[in-house]
Amino acid sequence: MEQRRFEPRRVRGYLVGCVVAVLLWSVASAQIRYSISEEVNEGTVVGNIAKDLGLDKSTLTERRYRIVSSNADPLFHVNQNDGVLYVSRKIDREEVCAQSSTCLINLKTVLENPLEVHYVEVEVLDINDHSPSFLEKDKRLEISESVLPGARFQLKPSQDPDSGHFSVQQYKLSQNDHFRLEVKNRGNDGKIPILVVQKSLDREAAGSHSLVLTALDGGKPPKSGEMNIIVNVLDINDNAPVFSKEVYSVTLDENAPVGTTVIEVNATDLDEGPNGEVVYSFSNSMNQNLLKLFDINILTGEVIVKGLVDYEENNRYDIEIEASDKGLAPLTTEKSVIIQIVDVNDNAPEIEVTSFSSSIPEDSRPGTTVALISVNDLDFGLNGKVICSISDDVPFTLSPSLQDKMYSLVTKSPLDREKQSHYELTITAKDAGQPPLSSEKTISVVVSDVNDNSPEFSLSPYTFYVTEANEPGTSVFSVKAFDRDENDNALISYHILRDGSQENKLASFLNINSDNGHITALKSFDFEVLKKFQFQVVATDSGTPSLSSNVTVNVFILDQNDNAPVILYPVSSNGSAEGVEEIPRNVNAGHLVTKVRAYDADIGYNGWLLFSLQEVTDHSLFGLDRYTGQIRTLRSFTETDEAEHKLLILVKDNGNVSLSATATVIVKLVEPKEAFAASDVKSATKVDEEDNVTFYLMITLGSVSVLFIISIIVLIAMQCSKSTDYTSKYLQETNYDGTLCHSIQYRSGDKRYMLVGPRMSIGSTIVPGSHANTLVLPDRRRGSGEVRHL
Repeated sequence: MEQRRFEPRRVRGYLVGCVVAVLLWSVASAQIRYSISEEVNEGTVVGNIAKDLGLDKSTLTERRYRIVSSNADPLFHVNQNDGVLYVSRKIDREEVCAQSSTCLINLKTVLENPLEVHYVEVEVLDINDHSPSFLEKDKRLEISESVLPGARFQLKPSQDPDSGHFSVQQYKLSQNDHFRLEVKNRGNDGKIPILVVQKSLDREAAGSHSLVLTALDGGKPPKSGEMNIIVNVLDINDNAPVFSKEVYSVTLDENAPVGTTVIEVNATDLDEGPNGEVVYSFSNSMNQNLLKLFDINILTGEVIVKGLVDYEENNRYDIEIEASDKGLAPLTTEKSVIIQIVDVNDNAPEIEVTSFSSSIPEDSRPGTTVALISVNDLDFGLNGKVICSISDDVPFTLSPSLQDKMYSLVTKSPLDREKQSHYELTITAKDAGQPPLSSEKTISVVVSDVNDNSPEFSLSPYTFYVTEANEPGTSVFSVKAFDRDENDNALISYHILRDGSQENKLASFLNINSDNGHITALKSFDFEVLKKFQFQVVATDSGTPSLSSNVTVNVFILDQNDNAPVILYPVSSNGSAEGVEEIPRNVNAGHLVTKVRAYDADIGYNGWLLFSLQEVTDHSLFGLDRYTGQIRTLRSFTETDEAEHKLLILVKDNGNVSLSATATVIVKLVEPKEAFAASDVKSATKVDEEDNVTFYLMITLGSVSVLFIISIIVLIAMQCSKSTDYTSKYLQETNYDGTLCHSIQYRSGDKRYMLVGPRMSIGSTIVPGSHANTLVLPDRRRGSGEVRHL
């Protein structure tokens, strides 16, 4: 490129020179020639123009001696002082003259006043300053391995800017077995290297060949240039794929997930390109069922799991794999792959109940067989070894049978249906694999009932309270028994024990419903006749044989207010409650006129009597004590008071529905003498009567005291055995004050008498107890809110 660039400049210089020469042809002119080697240093002397032309050196400066050139960077310059021609810069002959055999540079020098033009020729001599070079440092050739020896391949020649003898003179090829070099001389075009195949190529033996082509010039020493030649041997499909192993064998766990890599086979083909690209497939002769289990990657030869691999179905698979190249006529190789399936513990034991009795009597002996159990595990070895077990908290156990994997479910302890009538037995079968698998089976065992329990009453003994005057034929109370057995063994019937004993003498007046235990009284009870009694009830189940039990029933009769008070005094001869009392007119206030006596067959509040004045002629004269029945004067009599006064006394009990009786007392006022006479007569009669009354009264008080003490002891004993709270049926006002009558009736002659008990303290309370009536008296030593039970 540098040579081509300098050629226009030189042409332009020649044209300018010619024009100046024509214009100044008449001017004196002269020409001189020098030679100089290229690449000399700047400032090198080319020649002394002034001396060679005979010019006066002293006038060179005045006459402006110079070189006329259109080049901005001239190669030469002249010194105006001495006329010597110098090199301005290094000169590259190849740049200035390119490939010319002779390189001449024309210079025009000018002097003024007068004008003179002198031409100077400078010949640039060539030196061997360039080495041969190839346009391509690396050359790649593709030659098929099927070419025959003698094939020729022309290469591009080397270039050397030097000329003549310094240009490329010869080529050399590096030592090799397959190629040689021929050089063809084309005159001005130089020498052309040719690569010749001298031995058959085999791509599989050597896929490429590296050669070095060297170009040498004629210098001494010569310079050289190299080009690397890479010969790629093109493949033909002359090799079949070859597997890397003679035998492929692999183990695979059963149940391997889909996509699991089983094995990766590898086959290589010495060919290249499509001829050496190997694809894999299963052989067409392979069992089609295997195609459901395995798949192969056609590019990598990776065999993967496609379906469920089950050791129990097959423990080995032989598959045929083909490796083929992609040549136009593909070559194929087959190889067998053996896949051994490894058993894993993937099958849980199976439990089967071959014989089973869902119901077993509760009186079965230990060791009684309930069921036969068989177990099976499809796995092998330890994975198929099964151990059966059952929980320890049940009265059953598993007994191994003589036959393998057979067990008997038997009882290991006595059964009791009443404690547990149903068992959910969970049988666990566990194999010996790692990790172990287990399965469970639940069977239901019902314990059937036998009649081993007698009926049991809910209470023993029973205590009932029946109010007197009950309606005959109605149910008064009931007993209830239960049997822990079931069905007929628990079906209970009731009957009253009638053995004729003294304790059960009243059983004939009772009837019991055999189905529900309701007891009916066939007669009405009277508290005043019968206070309590007892009898026995027998409960029998319907088992075979039947079992029975009995219970004692204590019945207490509760008092009802069914007896009205009876007036004992005053009583007239005709039996009416009417009497006449005579008192002196001169008695003082507080004089006891008489005492009204009354009797009530009831007890407790029902027998607690109160007295009150219903009618009186003068309320200011007489007063009646409501508890004792005593009639006393309230003041002294006056002359104006009437001589006879009629008092109507009402006696009533304290029952819920009070019953009452009335007595009439007529009080006559007499003069003191008459009163004394009448008093003497009465006193004589009274003394006899009161003597008899005192005797009977002592007997009665003693008997009542003994009975009372016995009753208290019995009540305390029963209260200790069973404490029951009862709400008082009889007391309406807790602080009610009245008269409690514990009495017996007796007769003396035509008269009927009753002993009335002592007056109660105000604040006493009668409360019905568990088995009888209990009198509760305040404890004066405690707080007012506390009571003491007697």
